[in-house]
Amino acid sequence: MPTRRLLLAAGVATLAAPALALAAPAHRPAAPKKTEPATPGDTPLGPVDTVARWAYITDFNTGATLFDKAAEERMPPSSMTKMMTQYIVYSMLASGRLKLDQQLPVSEKAWRKQGSKMFVPLDGLVTVQDLILGVVVDSGNDAAIVLAEGISGSEDQFVDLMNAQARKFGLRNTHFMNCTGWPADDHYSCARDIATIAIHLIRDYPQYYHFDSETQFTYDKIKQQNRNALVWRHLADGLKTGHTDAGGYGLCASSLRGGRRVVIVLNGMPTSRDRDGEGVRLMGWAFVQFEDVVLFSAADTVDNAPVYLGAQPSVPLVAGHDVLLTMPRSWLQTAKVTVDYASPVPAPVARGQVLGKLSIAGQGVPPTEVPLLAGADVPRLSLPGRALAVLSHYVTGS
Repeated sequence: MPTRRLLLAAGVATLAAPALALAAPAHRPAAPKKTEPATPGDTPLGPVDTVARWAYITDFNTGATLFDKAAEERMPPSSMTKMMTQYIVYSMLASGRLKLDQQLPVSEKAWRKQGSKMFVPLDGLVTVQDLILGVVVDSGNDAAIVLAEGISGSEDQFVDLMNAQARKFGLRNTHFMNCTGWPADDHYSCARDIATIAIHLIRDYPQYYHFDSETQFTYDKIKQQNRNALVWRHLADGLKTGHTDAGGYGLCASSLRGGRRVVIVLNGMPTSRDRDGEGVRLMGWAFVQFEDVVLFSAADTVDNAPVYLGAQPSVPLVAGHDVLLTMPRSWLQTAKVTVDYASPVPAPVARGQVLGKLSIAGQGVPPTEVPLLAGADVPRLSLPGRALAVLSHYVTGS
């Protein structure tokens, strides 16, 4: 049968409406030099420079990659590790195995842990909610260990849960040795994996994500500000920062603006000032340069396909779901949408039957193919009707 091909270029504007606006060399790479210049990462719009050694930016709604700089290269995740600790804690809360007002004991190991601290009291009891805030706001290593020991009995056993969850997420470049991000051999992740953990935190447990928006936390008369500058500047609603000598300064942040959410991961920056500045700049860039576009809604008729020997002369072709893409704001000048299907379609036709495909491409537009489905049932003509249709075809040639 001949193939009918419908080509839509710039005129596709009438059909679309924007939505509201690898293997690593080592597990512990050397610390970035403070004189290291900005170098480019890959984006749909071409190279964009950043001083971050590792970077990944993604659209939460569509999964589109907006920025990639060594995003699958293994790196020290520092305190961004605690995002997986949060995930395990939230899963226990959601299942009822842990309560926010439940008190957990503080061991000497947790109390002695150095680095960022919530300053939990030796042999004291601390509520789970306070410990969560101690992890999220204070980046407390001590708080993370109290949670780990309270859930699993020991940090090592809790880490087994973290690695098991990493495997469930399909994280190919992540392995944990502790729940804090404290430097350790064989403790690594990558920017893309960190973003995946962030997306799961937000999507799987939205009822607890509000903790990430807290700008400060006071425990035992000690007030600490959220270490994520984008949060306390109200440019993001979560997640974590981190720093180690080997990994430099890192940041994972997410922001929701006009119904669209973006997740960014940056690591390997020479100073905390660079971390804050690059976070603000690249978060802003992601929202300014791209938008989420509903190209077709689920019930929209993309085209009407002729039906041969059908009780109806044609059948509507539909995508069956919203076709939502993250596009450069200049997408109308570059996007090409094509519809391919065999024509005519032989009857009978069942609603939901795959009849063709919708393809989208263009500069800065992620290549996308969407199956086109029959939007209605079209039964075959009765025998007399088929005979008349065949006779008409031979007489008229249509």
